[in-house]
Amino acid sequence: MELRKKTKKMIIAANKIDVKTSTENLGRMKKEFPNHLIIGCSAESELALREASKNNLISYIPGNSDFQIINTEKLNEKQKKALDFIKNNVLEKFKSTGVQQTINSAVFELLDYIAIFPGGVNKLADSDGNVLPDCFLMPPGTTALDFAYKLHTDFGKNFIKAIDVKKKMPVGKEHLLKNQDVVEIISGK
Repeated sequence: MELRKKTKKMIIAANKIDVKTSTENLGRMKKEFPNHLIIGCSAESELALREASKNNLISYIPGNSDFQIINTEKLNEKQKKALDFIKNNVLEKFKSTGVQQTINSAVFELLDYIAIFPGGVNKLADSDGNVLPDCFLMPPGTTALDFAYKLHTDFGKNFIKAIDVKKKMPVGKEHLLKNQDVVEIISGK
């Protein structure tokens, strides 16, 4: 059992929190298995919200505790009832559908990954004006050189230095990166 805990980390996504008995069931599970990471979720609610958002009916960011209706006229009565149900029985009660929280917990808590953004000291946006559009999930212990190789083999092979964009400071190849660092890689030709 101990070997499995160390080598096969687990998260339990307790689906169906939109069912009436879910609060009691979730509480019972957490009490019975206090050493497990258990997150209540409603995959069906998340899917409905994402579809409604994709069809420009609502404004919703995955993981948020609310959404805004954009176009009431385009919603039929069944859709309005479904959105009301999700708002009242999932989002207000549990603060999210739990799906994004489950993903975030798996990546950042269980795997201890860190999010690293490539950027430049003087340029944080792409050609379309999107600020820090790229994000790389990296394992713990990632160095500036590891990140350079992740971006491109040539960056790694010809690594000169990296720049911590937030601090505007140069760092060496062995510099350990932290979650949400913004890094510019300087390499030769």
